[in-house]
Amino acid sequence: MEQDYIKLIFGLKLKQIRTDKNLSLFGLSKISGLSKSYLNEIEKGKKYPKPDKIAILSEKLDVPYDQMVSLKLDKNLAPVGELLQSKILKEIPLELFGIKESNLIDIVANAPAKVNAFISTIIAIAKHYNFSRESFFLASVRSFQEANNNYFDELEQQVLKFSKAYQLDLTTPFNSNELEDILVEEYGYIINESELSTYEMLENLRSVFVPKTKTLLLANGIDEAQRTFIYAKEIAYNFLDISDRLYTFPWIKFESFDQVLNNFYASYFAGALIIPKKELTSKLESIFEKGFFDEAMFIKTINTFNASPESFYQRLTNILPKAFNIQDLFFLRFTHRSGTEKFHLKKELHLSHQHSPRANETNEHYCRRWVSLKVLKDISKSKKNHEFDVQISNYDSDNAKYLVLSSATKDPFKDNQFRSISIGLLINKQLERKIKFLDDEHLKTQKVGVTCERCSIKDCEVRKAPPHVLEKALKNNKIETIVNTLNQKYDS
Repeated sequence: MEQDYIKLIFGLKLKQIRTDKNLSLFGLSKISGLSKSYLNEIEKGKKYPKPDKIAILSEKLDVPYDQMVSLKLDKNLAPVGELLQSKILKEIPLELFGIKESNLIDIVANAPAKVNAFISTIIAIAKHYNFSRESFFLASVRSFQEANNNYFDELEQQVLKFSKAYQLDLTTPFNSNELEDILVEEYGYIINESELSTYEMLENLRSVFVPKTKTLLLANGIDEAQRTFIYAKEIAYNFLDISDRLYTFPWIKFESFDQVLNNFYASYFAGALIIPKKELTSKLESIFEKGFFDEAMFIKTINTFNASPESFYQRLTNILPKAFNIQDLFFLRFTHRSGTEKFHLKKELHLSHQHSPRANETNEHYCRRWVSLKVLKDISKSKKNHEFDVQISNYDSDNAKYLVLSSATKDPFKDNQFRSISIGLLINKQLERKIKFLDDEHLKTQKVGVTCERCSIKDCEVRKAPPHVLEKALKNNKIETIVNTLNQKYDS
């Protein structure tokens, strides 16, 4: 364990022993002869006393010396110790969230029983849902995105700096050949397009980078948009001077939080390079100012850029909050295998607050009225390259409506597997000011729920399970009402 945490654990134990004996810092100072400020520094984990000082504290507090220096914490502080020994605090760059480690240590050092219970609960929940270290890191990156409205101006400026240095015209779409030339000539890359296909176990990988020889192995099945994104991401690692990185796309495993964060930075740079802010903003303004939703114009805008629909929708989550001040939004990515009734929510992002359509860990059935699921069903039947739909989703339970745009495409690496990408914009005064087509009578409005098990919609033709969670909650409410009535009756 790192020295800082050894200090902190000693400080936690000293404070607990002192408070158990109803001693103030002043009182402990008086009986030990150690200054109050020195003892305060020890309890905050900033100093570790020398053996002779520990011996004095041991004698005056009537606690064995070995118990004082042991790293073992009693059950009240054990959750804090588990958190510290996990080294999670050291692996996450707290400064990203505007938190100083010293402040966090102060909070932990002063943690009352309720805070310890809270930490214990979080750890128990994480274990119950198999919440892995990877999941924790990914959740931290999502929180970082949400805290910044998913817009990072420094990366946007780096893209402009790169385009100027390498004379890339961002006003017109460019192809992968231009980026490949930069990788080969400027950064000494070797591009290999045959090696990956010889390994059956690597069929789901788009690319592998071998740092020693600067060889980039590409899968046979990638299309032009995927190739462009992979090249743009490799350029980001080099141009941003990122060495602690992931070497496969998609990732297999990572060693540290920095690798996860750097992967996000590189992906953001790639998206901003392929779909420039200025160009996208201009096209969105043209779509938003119309009094009706021009579907053809929206799809044409997606196809304008040399990018996949997923990259386009991801880019919307960067641009809408910054350029249009539309900050109440969510992003969802679902996968679905044709011929099954299973839909898996693989990725989500919520800006401003946790919106209603969200991942559910209790194996409940997602609402089949969601446009995200509809386009998946449509494409599995139509076999088109791209299915698009739009709807206004009305969540009565939350008294909220969303404009939801959704695209579905085939997974090129898996037979009969499809994925949908959706962005939902909360309909409020701000959205009504920015988007003129919200009153378009041709826009479908659909009453939706989160899951079938919690949905109050009656006679739903696509329901996959009875609303037993909702029914249980309603039953409990009725019981509570009767009990309250009985209390009032017999109190009087």
